Amino acid sequence: MLAEIIISALLVIGGIFGLVGSFGMIKLQDTLQRLHAPTKAATLGVGGVLLASMLYFLMIKGHLSFHEPLITLFLFLTAPISGHFIAKAYMARRVRETELPPSPSGGDYGWAAYNDPPAQPEGDKTA
Repeated sequence: MLAEIIISALLVIGGIFGLVGSFGMIKLQDTLQRLHAPTKAATLGVGGVLLASMLYFLMIKGHLSFHEPLITLFLFLTAPISGHFIAKAYMARRVRETELPPSPSGGDYGWAAYNDPPAQPEGDKTA
């Protein structure tokens, strides 16, 4: 009985986080504001459901399932990366270079991650 209560509570908590995340996607106006709603809902909401599934198979069925930890690992690896790419795409399309603070590296190429000069063509050996 206790196992079923814990599993049910985790499912309800995961569902609440999913609902709040989808509500945030609708109500928040800016792309960067909307960026936080699905990433938090995905990690906490789906994490609660996966934890409930792991506990169900362990406590009710009597065996340990390795699918849920693999899904959790994939989720925790991809959610921050996709959020970072969405933020970088937003900055590339909407933020002018004059609005950015000075480059922290002090390089000539602004906020680029790779600060070396452009490569010379293969046939051009004048440099």
